[in-house]
Amino acid sequence: MMPKLLNSSALFLFIGLSALFLSSCAQMDVTQMDVRNKVLISVRDQKMMIVKDGEPVKSYPVSTSKFGLGDKLGSKYTPLGTMRIARKIGGGAPSGSVFKSRRRTGEVLRPNSPGRDPIVSRIIWLKGMENKNRNAYRRYIYIHGTPEEWRIGSPASYGCIRMKSRHIIDLYRRVGVEAEVKVIRGSLYRIPGALPQGEYAAQEPVQSRQNRKVFRAGPSI
Repeated sequence: MMPKLLNSSALFLFIGLSALFLSSCAQMDVTQMDVRNKVLISVRDQKMMIVKDGEPVKSYPVSTSKFGLGDKLGSKYTPLGTMRIARKIGGGAPSGSVFKSRRRTGEVLRPNSPGRDPIVSRIIWLKGMENKNRNAYRRYIYIHGTPEEWRIGSPASYGCIRMKSRHIIDLYRRVGVEAEVKVIRGSLYRIPGALPQGEYAAQEPVQSRQNRKVFRAGPSI
């Protein structure tokens, strides 16, 4: 009887430890999901804004598709609506690192290198959360770096959202998997003073402090 009791005790201990381990893993996975940051991209402004806990913290110039907006398979359109970050690729790669099929080629390009237009520096792969952007993931819609930095600020891409290398590297560091990304037609200046002050902030009209309001990510525009 004694060996059986020992075996039973060991079994219960194993089950208890396993449950604790699985519970810890599940909790760890939840904490790794980015629910604090949201990314807003305005097609009209050709600008991106990071919103953390409802407050705008940083903005960057971007380029959306030069072919227009939509989600049709085989098209070169930028999809509208709410998406999420599905994968992040390229962490730690040198700025200007060239990617082909999401793998580094070993080549590194300087900004505005002539004659080349590959994906560089970082890749943030998006998945659609609405019917109007359900094809985003299989269309390989990314936020990524481009060596053609002189084009940033005007529609110039083939469907993705392009950024300067130093900006995509900074964005990559700030946002995590499952962070919300929303592409809107309208302007981030819907409410004056919406964009944050700082190195990448756009100019805004001077106005009194009491009249300034914060643009919070939430309702669709």
